[in-house]
Amino acid sequence: MYFIRRYRYALLFIGMLVFCSIMVVRQIGLNQSRHVELREALILLHSRGYTNQASRLFTKLVDDIPNLGNKQLMDDFQRTVMLVDPSSPQTNNPVWRYHWTVSNELEKRSESTLRRALKLAGESSK
Repeated sequence: MYFIRRYRYALLFIGMLVFCSIMVVRQIGLNQSRHVELREALILLHSRGYTNQASRLFTKLVDDIPNLGNKQLMDDFQRTVMLVDPSSPQTNNPVWRYHWTVSNELEKRSESTLRRALKLAGESSK
């Protein structure tokens, strides 16, 4: 009992730190699952002919792209490439437009990743 009374503030701090860490990890997981759910809903709505609703989901997904990691973008790319023909433009197809947007974002990110890697290689050789 003496130990708890003596270190109660440190123990409370550690407890709050653990609780907050768990909540952050949980929220990240929820955000990722929400994105996957939106993507799959876009595909379903487009395949069933609900173009207005699919366009609204397309807008939400495009707004989320800057916040996504490279792995999530690559998952989206791989999922949509199976459903569309990337070589022929289909501007009225929201799945194709999303695939095209994700592809462009991955291209931009790969260029910046390459520049950063070259910069790091230049710094390490000095």
